[in-house]
Amino acid sequence: MVRKAQDYDDIPGTFVFDAERSREGYGINMFCMSLMKEDNRKAFKANEAEYLKKFPLTPAQADAILKRDYNRMLELGGNIYFTAKLGATDGHSFRHLAATMTGSTQEDYAAMMLAGGRSVEGNRSKSGRDKPANKTKSKSRTAKARSKRG
Repeated sequence: MVRKAQDYDDIPGTFVFDAERSREGYGINMFCMSLMKEDNRKAFKANEAEYLKKFPLTPAQADAILKRDYNRMLELGGNIYFTAKLGATDGHSFRHLAATMTGSTQEDYAAMMLAGGRSVEGNRSKSGRDKPANKTKSKSRTAKARSKRG
């Protein structure tokens, strides 16, 4: 089944987990959820390719899992929170996975997130690329509540 193009498919570096991608990634996500049980983690680590045969995976999905290509898993329908279970099975933190997926070091990734995350400049959909970022900063609900209290 070929995935229908969506307006949001042009957001750089992002695979939106929509209903269609969810259906496409069912096998990846069920595999990853199976890793919540210790016996399944042991069976997977003992023979990864054989263990994957239990799930309805395409060859591309199985290949992405075996290569630990997290961005490809997301593109093929994996949910980031489910695929993180594979990373945990390998002994990696979510910070490690995110740094790997963004091509940065863990320290650089953490610093970027602590500084407010990725800038919207250059990272919007192509349809919104030439529109300037909204320079006004809105206060969070917590900040608004604090200012009202004095």
